Amino acid sequence: MTTTQKRLGILTSGGDAQGMNAAVRSVIRTALKLGATPFAVMEGWQGAVDGGDRIKQMGWSDVSSILNEGGTVIGTARCPDFREKDGRRRACKNLLDHGIDRLIVIGGDGSLTGTNEFKNEWPELVAELLEAGEITKEVAQAHPSLVIVGLVGSIDNDLVGTDMTIGADSALHRIVDAIDNVSSTAASHQRTFVIEVMGRHCGYLPLMAAVAGGADYVFTPENPPRLGWENDMAEKLTLGREAGRRESIVIVAEGALDAEGNHITSQDVANVIEEKLGVTPRITILGHVQRGGTPSAYDRWMPTLLGYAAAHEILNADPAKPANILGVRHNRVTRIPLIEAVAATRNVGKLIEAKDFDAATAARGNSFEKMMRINSILSEPPQTDIIPEGAKRIAIVHAGGLAPGMNTAARAAVRIGLDAGVEMLGVQGSFRGLAEGAVEPLTWSDVEGWAFKGGAELGTRRAVPRVEEFYAMGRALENNRIDALLVIGGLNAYEAVYSMVKERDRYPAFNIPIMLVPATIDNNLPGSELSIGADTALNNAVWALDRIKESAAASHRCFVADAMGRRCGYLALMAGIAGGAEKIYLNELPVGLAEISKDAANLKEAFKAGRKLFLVVRNEEAHDTYNREFLARVFESEGHGLYDVRHSALGHLQQGGAPSPFDRLLATRLVYEALLELTAILERGGKDARYIGMSNASVHSNPVEHMMEELDIANRRPFEQWWLALAPIISAVSMEHEDTVPAVIPISDPESVTKF
Repeated sequence: MTTTQKRLGILTSGGDAQGMNAAVRSVIRTALKLGATPFAVMEGWQGAVDGGDRIKQMGWSDVSSILNEGGTVIGTARCPDFREKDGRRRACKNLLDHGIDRLIVIGGDGSLTGTNEFKNEWPELVAELLEAGEITKEVAQAHPSLVIVGLVGSIDNDLVGTDMTIGADSALHRIVDAIDNVSSTAASHQRTFVIEVMGRHCGYLPLMAAVAGGADYVFTPENPPRLGWENDMAEKLTLGREAGRRESIVIVAEGALDAEGNHITSQDVANVIEEKLGVTPRITILGHVQRGGTPSAYDRWMPTLLGYAAAHEILNADPAKPANILGVRHNRVTRIPLIEAVAATRNVGKLIEAKDFDAATAARGNSFEKMMRINSILSEPPQTDIIPEGAKRIAIVHAGGLAPGMNTAARAAVRIGLDAGVEMLGVQGSFRGLAEGAVEPLTWSDVEGWAFKGGAELGTRRAVPRVEEFYAMGRALENNRIDALLVIGGLNAYEAVYSMVKERDRYPAFNIPIMLVPATIDNNLPGSELSIGADTALNNAVWALDRIKESAAASHRCFVADAMGRRCGYLALMAGIAGGAEKIYLNELPVGLAEISKDAANLKEAFKAGRKLFLVVRNEEAHDTYNREFLARVFESEGHGLYDVRHSALGHLQQGGAPSPFDRLLATRLVYEALLELTAILERGGKDARYIGMSNASVHSNPVEHMMEELDIANRRPFEQWWLALAPIISAVSMEHEDTVPAVIPISDPESVTKF
């Protein structure tokens, strides 16, 4: 069967999750670009069982303007009929009536398991339909097997084998926003709040929300509190108040258990607090708020990538091979054997039921275990932190442009450092402040509340220190008895430390351990695929693009928007994918007048075909001559009045606001690893200067001396940038009138999901 003859269906099943629409849009448009015929099966499996107009052929415009919508526009429903063979036979017949023998199913483990059973049963169902005369022999021969590809839509992030499931990041946004809002009112009245979040069998949401939201105590299914938890919780809440906290936040997963396997409810926790502390806590149950609303930037670009890959996968899959789920590992698409993944996921529930909580926690993966340890440190009141006489002194410095999450990193560094018996210092005003001796000790209470704040309480400056400032910096290091530096910042911070390392022979005071932690919205640093602040900036940019599109759609307009990033196109590309841009210009992929002329022609064709808006995104230094003003003039001139053109720079709003949950978690994880390495270097008397980062889902560090080997310093970005491989997605899902056939995104095959 040629691609043009292939027909595929897509359905969403089970609970809805933000980001499902992005996947649906991507599947349908990529399939159309590849010459296939896509159908939407409305209302999940119920639509397949009912047939008729519940199975709808989809065109390009049918999925317009759904990228930023929550829920699923093609609907989902529980379907008892599909659990019976007669219902599945009807579903088979209805799909065959439309020539569909390929299905992409977005749902949880239950939906995917049912889909796999349907796949295995398909030949038998086809034979029964043929015998009953409900289909012809030709139809039976043309569709002997069912090909399926699964995508996981679940806010719980509970599927073993994938880093994130569709909807989990958006749900975490809802929870952390609620915690931030509750914290402000709680602090005003010195109140205690018990917040119940989803997570019936998986503790991802409550645990990550506790770390990102600065909660005092958290209950998860995999890590039940030990016997006597009532007294432990009461003591920690009391000590936290004595240390200066004005509010207390306790997070309870809806599936929380005690060590005996008994269910712990939010009301149980509230009753204990009232009994032990004599205060009446407020209970807030977030409920389905966590499922609703606009998806986050991640839950737009990642489902778009998954849908794009799924369309390629389903049209080229071997029907004889077992079914796969497409998941995410290290920001790349990976195949996961469906049967293995579902079995491993359900096994976690069995481990919890058997009270083998250590094994259940281990099954969630190394990152989950590590975040549990980090949360234990961050939530521990300071009365247990004893700084021994003669303890090492580590100073925190911010440098380079502002990045949301710098405060989170500093707070985590102080809490983790004090727990390790290290005296933590803060340098006000970056390296200039260090040269001026603006160094003060930082305590647990000093950084209380910093996790939620944008900006940088310690201050930051872009300027790289001049060589003539090095002497004063060296004296300040000696006078303040600074044993090591933790430098959090962007490329200017990296260049400053690189210069310090080169000048160690002339300035002996620089011969101390130094750790660089990546923090920049540009996401242009070596050794780390993602920098602190980039996710917040991306969400801010997408928020702005949503509003631009609303304005532009009302008046037949093309809008050209500049994203920050200088010569690094990360923000522009990812914001363009997540914001539904039709065209993106990047410095990394230079264009000339011929391509701009072609883009102008495509834009004109789009408006002739009924398009109401056309969004163009470029990174601010995509081209020295062909800037946004130039593009706007060209596009408007070529439109001959068919549409008007406006342009704007998104500007510094990308740097503002409270850090996103991801940036809070990334900052906490990187600082934790940095301090572990820094204290280890101090213990062995070393003087290593290293830069740390997250790549391939784990944290690595490299010597500063070799930093320039990874950097294209002229363009201020690394030589290798993983996200550039996503650029072909734009022409597939946004440019209806472009003839480009979408490229195939590489999909990796993990050896076994049990290794995750």
